[in-house]
Amino acid sequence: MSKPKHILVIRLSAMGDVAMTVPVLRLFVKQYPNVKLTVVTKAFFKPLFRDIPHISVVTADIKGKHKGILGLYKLSKLLKKTGFDGVADLHNVLRSNILKFFFFGKKVVQIDKGRAEKKALTSGKLFQQLKTTHQRYADVFEHLGYPIDLSNPIVPKPSKLNTKSVQVIGDDSTPLIGIAPFAAFKGKTYPLSQMQTVIEKLSKEYKVVLFGAQGTEANQLEDIANKNKNVINLAGKLSLHDELDVISNLRLMISMDSGNAHLAAMQGVKVLTIWGITHPYAGFYPFYQDETNALLADRTTFSKIPTSIYGNVLPDGYEEVFSTILPKDILEKVKSILK
Repeated sequence: MSKPKHILVIRLSAMGDVAMTVPVLRLFVKQYPNVKLTVVTKAFFKPLFRDIPHISVVTADIKGKHKGILGLYKLSKLLKKTGFDGVADLHNVLRSNILKFFFFGKKVVQIDKGRAEKKALTSGKLFQQLKTTHQRYADVFEHLGYPIDLSNPIVPKPSKLNTKSVQVIGDDSTPLIGIAPFAAFKGKTYPLSQMQTVIEKLSKEYKVVLFGAQGTEANQLEDIANKNKNVINLAGKLSLHDELDVISNLRLMISMDSGNAHLAAMQGVKVLTIWGITHPYAGFYPFYQDETNALLADRTTFSKIPTSIYGNVLPDGYEEVFSTILPKDILEKVKSILK
């Protein structure tokens, strides 16, 4: 079968995983400018692909009109109208497998998530660096006939901030540091009381911009911002498009093992990641970041790390996993990264 000239790329969720496709797709477009890409993802994630030329985005309403088998059939009919002749399934879940069933006759390659080796990693049978998610994405395209060289990433320029963003963060020249203190699970979330110490110290030299979700997270961050000069809560105040503009102007992003780390990394921003019960060996380290730009919980004390791939398994006694990472450790690492 000949190499496809128009590839449908499937990656529906979650945000961090979708963000990790961006540097890979940028390099694909540069290395194969005559191949068309159509990405199908959630509407909320569409801004992530805004600065990649020659890419079309089709949005899937997987909780509405594209829900269930009938909904996916409708989605498949919509996608077929784009004229793709190959499929890169970067998701490999039931939903994308059902979609592919409707693409009979097209060349389809799905991601190998390495489930067996990841199980060995979390069970303690294996402790070594696994293939990165970025490389797993690239492998899919290689099997479609298009190997991608990931060694020389494309770094977009910082975005110009619009009027609304400037109104929120100000227009002075104080360097910006972003902090995204939350993650999906407790075992991945540095204690907020300790992070407040970090925020207070950094705000004496930098303008600290806080990132989080609407609702409870936004309320907690607003309280912190109200108590500190040079601290701004961005949660729930800007669109994702505008948040990406702000992130692109950061000197540094401090994040958990979470989506914000990947939003910053895909824009070439330096990222300091803080790891609790997960570990970079699972392959989710932010793209092209220095391997020393991470603070890891002590495996001598907490030997079951990583307890799971996504951080959803918190063994007894591991509630204190971050006791081995002190605020002064974070501050010292920030200083060394920005020196």
